[in-house]
Amino acid sequence: MLAAGFLVTGCATMPAVDGPQTINDPLEGANRVSFNVSLAFDKGILRPVAIVYRRVVPTPVRNGVRNFLNNLDSPLIFANDVLQGETDRAGTTLIRAGVNTTIGLAGLFDVAGSMGYMRHYEDFGQTLAVYGIGEGPYIFVPLIGPANPRDILGWAVDLAFDPFTYAQWDGKYYWLGGKTAVDFTDLRARNIDTLDDLEKSSLDFYASVRSLYRQSRNNEIRNGATEVQDLPDF
Repeated sequence: MLAAGFLVTGCATMPAVDGPQTINDPLEGANRVSFNVSLAFDKGILRPVAIVYRRVVPTPVRNGVRNFLNNLDSPLIFANDVLQGETDRAGTTLIRAGVNTTIGLAGLFDVAGSMGYMRHYEDFGQTLAVYGIGEGPYIFVPLIGPANPRDILGWAVDLAFDPFTYAQWDGKYYWLGGKTAVDFTDLRARNIDTLDDLEKSSLDFYASVRSLYRQSRNNEIRNGATEVQDLPDF
């Protein structure tokens, strides 16, 4: 599915099935309809396009595209680092943006990563979670993917952190549309095998995606910490 590439990126293990205390899916009927529509779109359009993209575009070029797109996220990552009180991570984000935008040729090369300044991701949904805002019920947004009210609000606020929201030039929306299309295609291409394996091994693909989404988001919120570790004090 479209957003499945995002939620499984970097995840090397298959999810456990949701327990009764964690399902929190009161809209499951409607969510499954949205899931099936998205899955049909993926199988009919996005996955085939991603396969062609992976076969035709050389790996170094695809990596450069990924680095460039990641670099564009720097302003919203920095803003959320600051809001979460993560000063060290905010500093890393600034260094990465400065080094990769200049020496890395607009972010095509992850020079900062080779210097030891590794990339991390933050968004306003994670920021709300750090401040104790509950996620709310599970929602599968048609053609977008797994979400919850907290993350949907986070998407809207993150637009305010994105400089492209305010920039004005001819053809802006064509560029933004192309950027989104390439982003989705690249992420889907990077997760073809993972998603195929997940679907084949799942008795209930919908439930597996729901579980993996929650595990992935909780891991991001804790900055990779385990369940028994505390969040930083602010």
